[in-house]
Amino acid sequence: MKTVGLIGGMSWESTLYYYENLNGYAARELGGLHSAKCLVYSVDFAELEPLQAAGKWDECGRIMAAAARSLERAGADFLALCTNTMHIAAPAIERAAKIPLLHIADAAADELSRLGVRHAALLGTRYTLRNGFLAERLAARGVETLLPPEPDIDALDAAIFSELCLGVVRDETRGLYLDAARALIGRGAEAVLLGCTELGMLVKPGDLPAPVIDSAGAHVKAIWNAMANG
Repeated sequence: MKTVGLIGGMSWESTLYYYENLNGYAARELGGLHSAKCLVYSVDFAELEPLQAAGKWDECGRIMAAAARSLERAGADFLALCTNTMHIAAPAIERAAKIPLLHIADAAADELSRLGVRHAALLGTRYTLRNGFLAERLAARGVETLLPPEPDIDALDAAIFSELCLGVVRDETRGLYLDAARALIGRGAEAVLLGCTELGMLVKPGDLPAPVIDSAGAHVKAIWNAMANG
């Protein structure tokens, strides 16, 4: 089994999902007392969030690069970033470390392609939706994304940072996201991609009249495959 270096803490709620589900794969597929070989570098999100808000992505990239080098020195075979938004710093990580980064968009694209999806609704933070780094990577894999209307993006984003990152799940917020997803399905989306690693706390498969792909779930699956078979 290879050792994955997880860069987490953005938020710790989603990092917990990664750790729990990687160990779930190990238990189911290997049995006995097996667990996943993980190294975790958990940043303090309160230090990063103001940099995101100020658009200081270079500084965010330096923090991510330092975490990547630390995990590489500690013995990780490859890296995974337990968040969608900070994949905006993926190039900085890839420049800093000699070990590969398993990108969340590639994992999501694999799942969408497996279902034959060519047009997917994308939900996530305002940074993910407006910066285009995730949509561009998906487009390179043949998946076009449909985004919520611009006036709706801030409300969807606020719910992530003020609720989900703090472990708060509200029915009102679930309704907000389901309405946004249904509108995008009405515009031609064949599936809904949860492009924020906390959104799986809110939206579940079966909630919508189209397949729901949780980027965190797809990422964990790809990480486990790389650990077990790489």
